[in-house]
Amino acid sequence: MKLARIGVSAAALALATLHFGAAKAQTPSTLRIGLQEDPDMLDPHKARTFVGRIVFMGLCDKLLDITAELKPVPRLATGWSFSPDGLTLTMKLRSDARFHDGEPFNAEAAKANLDRARTLPDSLRKSELASVDSVEAPDAATLVLKLKRPDATLISQLTDRAGMMLSPKTLSGDVGAKPVCSGPYKFVERVQNDRIVLEKFKEHWEADKYGFDRVIYRAIPDTTVRLANLRSGELDMLERLAPTDVKSAQGDKALKVLSMPNLGYQGITINTNNGEAANQPMGKDKRVRQAFSLSIDRKVLSQVVFEGLYAPMNQPFNPGNAFVDSAFPVPERDVAKAKALLKEAGQPKVSVELFVTNNPVDTQVGQVVQAMAQEAGIDVQLRSTEFASQLRDQQQGKFQMSRIGWSGRTDPDGNIHPFVTSKGNQNDGKYANPQVDKLLDEARTIYDPAERKKRYDAAQAILQDELPIVYLYNQTVFFALRSNIDGFVINPDGLIRLAGLKRK
Repeated sequence: MKLARIGVSAAALALATLHFGAAKAQTPSTLRIGLQEDPDMLDPHKARTFVGRIVFMGLCDKLLDITAELKPVPRLATGWSFSPDGLTLTMKLRSDARFHDGEPFNAEAAKANLDRARTLPDSLRKSELASVDSVEAPDAATLVLKLKRPDATLISQLTDRAGMMLSPKTLSGDVGAKPVCSGPYKFVERVQNDRIVLEKFKEHWEADKYGFDRVIYRAIPDTTVRLANLRSGELDMLERLAPTDVKSAQGDKALKVLSMPNLGYQGITINTNNGEAANQPMGKDKRVRQAFSLSIDRKVLSQVVFEGLYAPMNQPFNPGNAFVDSAFPVPERDVAKAKALLKEAGQPKVSVELFVTNNPVDTQVGQVVQAMAQEAGIDVQLRSTEFASQLRDQQQGKFQMSRIGWSGRTDPDGNIHPFVTSKGNQNDGKYANPQVDKLLDEARTIYDPAERKKRYDAAQAILQDELPIVYLYNQTVFFALRSNIDGFVINPDGLIRLAGLKRK
């Protein structure tokens, strides 16, 4: 099998010399960040993209955050405690926080947000807050969540979008068009597939920790163009530096590179039950999915596309995570066994479409998988589009397989429950197995890690057989910054926290 590294097109190199907008005229108090994709809607209750979470970190405060050691810490909530039976969570709130429209943040505002997040028909936070029976605001500084059952995941959920707060006055409108939050920066404008502009909210309770007057997020999917703009000074930092560019960037005295393994996974989601597109051998026969997985050499994939810097994986939990099941090591490539499985399924030749995002890295992953699968008798046709369209079509069931990933969460539930339970808010393939639902729902109610792991292991035994998701590799998150940018602290969740950032 011959796998050639894909070169950079002349068009991409030409684009690398472009100057975006008025970037040259930006003052030193503007921080310009390059993103790999354009975020989806800027409504934390409906959003699902990783790059959206990066923008929300500057725009929307949340009840809690996490440290680099993955410990929950106060933000809008200053303290919290559970009742002895685990059915009541009481949180104490800040009294000095305000929304960008001047409205005060208080328990009533928090209640309005949590009620919206858990009841809005198209909210992607509903399953994250499924344990919440009611929310009470006995006084301005006290928030009480009454639970239907104990929930070991709830604190983790409130460190992310489920805990983000919007101005109550805006909740009935088009939040995503002009989000009004309470974060350190407020919304100015968005130009789709180009930029999102925020400016400093001077009334923020922690305003003195934020050193830039403006933050501009630029969507630049081409990794070569993104790095070229960093080198030319059009950007100050970028997320997800391509592994193929790491050595070059490390050797550039004008730049610095920071890295850390992230909490998530990258893989291929298979449509098993979401509309007509599922009615094909890959969607309907687990033996075909098993053959597809066995056709892929995950180590070679990492070497060819990522310089060997990404760890092969075949589980939803990142390597080294305590919830990884040692009973399921990363499988070796076995073309003969893959062919035998296809023959057993009565499908010696299979044709299937794989959705990839139209950036160079994702395209190359698709091409390597395509070449490997071909040797087992699986003809993979690549379909490429921009990221927002890919997500939309996934949700609508307009896909057979999709190359997609997840940035990961501090609690193991966040890497598995939303994607493979029948009511999971990100189960785009509509995979359904009552036993998996039962095990993963039970795991949410158990605080003891050893007992939780038993449920995850039992669920994995089913999932490793049925393969609704074929896991491929775990990313190491690489950030590249101009050498004059100080104060950036890298975190395993891969998000950009703006506090402390400054220009030398």
